[in-house]
Amino acid sequence: MTDALSRLLAERDWLMADGATGTTLFNMGLGSGEAPEFWNAEHPDRIRALYRGAVEAGSDIFLTNSFGGNAARLRLHHAQDRVGELNRLAAELGREIADAAGRPVVVAGSVGPTGDIMEPMGPLSYARAVEIFHEQAEALKAGGADILWVETISATEEFRAAAEAARLAGMPWCGTMSFDTAGRTMMGVTSAGLADLVEKLPCPPQAFGANCGVGASDLLRTVLGFAASGSERPIIAKGNAGIPRYVDGHIHYDGTPELMADYAVLARDCGATIIGGCCGTTPEHLKAMRAALETRSTGPRPSLDEITERLGGFSSASDGTGEGESPVRATRRRRRS
Repeated sequence: MTDALSRLLAERDWLMADGATGTTLFNMGLGSGEAPEFWNAEHPDRIRALYRGAVEAGSDIFLTNSFGGNAARLRLHHAQDRVGELNRLAAELGREIADAAGRPVVVAGSVGPTGDIMEPMGPLSYARAVEIFHEQAEALKAGGADILWVETISATEEFRAAAEAARLAGMPWCGTMSFDTAGRTMMGVTSAGLADLVEKLPCPPQAFGANCGVGASDLLRTVLGFAASGSERPIIAKGNAGIPRYVDGHIHYDGTPELMADYAVLARDCGATIIGGCCGTTPEHLKAMRAALETRSTGPRPSLDEITERLGGFSSASDGTGEGESPVRATRRRRRS
């Protein structure tokens, strides 16, 4: 094991990832509909501040500002020819902050979904998806990213395509899906399905798990599903800071630093090794999470009742893994409850 993440995983029982990129950048003035990746070139000091905020809050891993930096997403802004530039800058700025941290910090090159539906349901072929992800991966590698961090994926074939792109780029990688449809991804993948998938990939991820989704309770129920699969691969938990609320024309997440501290410890108890936040998670949340992980001892695996008592109720009655259950059935049952 020679790469940065593997070294940390070999030394530590848990690692803390970062929080929300979008929330932080919106707080800095990013406009609605604006491509955050443009700021890598236009406002590099703000991106440095984004990364530095995570490091100073205690993150061992932070993601680059490149979530939407693939050609398919940048085409929406007529910037598909800037993939190399914007991703390289995202990683270079991250490398600068990590190297000045005074301790080992992993620069994770964020790779989000293409935004297109895969064949046969949609227009995106597997070969084209690999091409799109590979272009981005090479640019993040050139900028100095330690690993690739594939996130918020919904479809198995897109996950496979990202894995192949990482292999072609010769990069270690991690991968997470977003379980936001009654315990399943938008395309119907369950926690058990992802746990099975990663073990069958020719180039498996160093760690896998869930990010974003609904609330922290739902995400931990998914993490319990990963743990129940018996996988010995490190599990990632990167949950939202509570539930989004529309207040005074803006989206706010209602999760307090205290709630996210409880979430972080529960995530570790559920079996997660890499623990961070997603939407709404600020440096203040991260500081509370780090303090909790360092000062509270590891406990037994929590029950579903214990999770809801600490973090709030689930958004659906099921985790999506029930025999014969479909996302539609699960969603309908939730609406009746």
